[in-house]
Amino acid sequence: MYKDRKISLTIPCYNEEAGLTAIFKKIPNIFDEVIVVDNNCTDNTVQVAKTFGAKIFFEGKRGYGWAHQAGFAAALGDIVVTMDGDDSYPLQEIEPLIKKLIDDDLDFISGCRFPLRSERSMSFLNRLGNFILTIFFRILTGRFIRDSQSGLWIFKKEILQKIKPKNGGMPFSEEIKMEIILNRNIKFKEIPINYFNRIGEVKLRKWKDGWECLIFLFKKRMDIFLR
Repeated sequence: MYKDRKISLTIPCYNEEAGLTAIFKKIPNIFDEVIVVDNNCTDNTVQVAKTFGAKIFFEGKRGYGWAHQAGFAAALGDIVVTMDGDDSYPLQEIEPLIKKLIDDDLDFISGCRFPLRSERSMSFLNRLGNFILTIFFRILTGRFIRDSQSGLWIFKKEILQKIKPKNGGMPFSEEIKMEIILNRNIKFKEIPINYFNRIGEVKLRKWKDGWECLIFLFKKRMDIFLR
């Protein structure tokens, strides 16, 4: 519990045994539950999660969005925290972000990785792709943000009843932010965070995922407009 709120941490995983091990070794005790979503892992991710006492849920449909949605459905907390299983996000900064969410009566905080405090933590192509996608995100939403693709989120679980994210792949990250930003009843804030070199195999397919995310942005904006 944190300030009388139950806190859930959800981690979507596809073959993240090394990163997950690093995460669990330094995880703070503010979480009431840690949920690891097994998205068809073929390595020892599940065994690592079991060793550290996490709750494990299997999601058979392969995809970043499907894994996140499974984690959200399983989470019992009043506040949900998400991060990738590659140990690239700063665990030590989670508690201040939760405090910010509660004290400022926010609904959704997105961790902003830019400007990077260390350029070595992300390749040039990934930085370029993020920049292009974020520019189009700003144009389509009319909201200035720096990082449309961030995977570190802190939010009140109750807001999931007000939005309709449905993408099963990488565009889910930008989709949930667009749903939230364009909903006048949800208070959104982007806050700078540290970002580190990922541990383990890179899953991102730079060109394919990039084009998919870009095309999806336009489709999603039209979908919301026509509701």
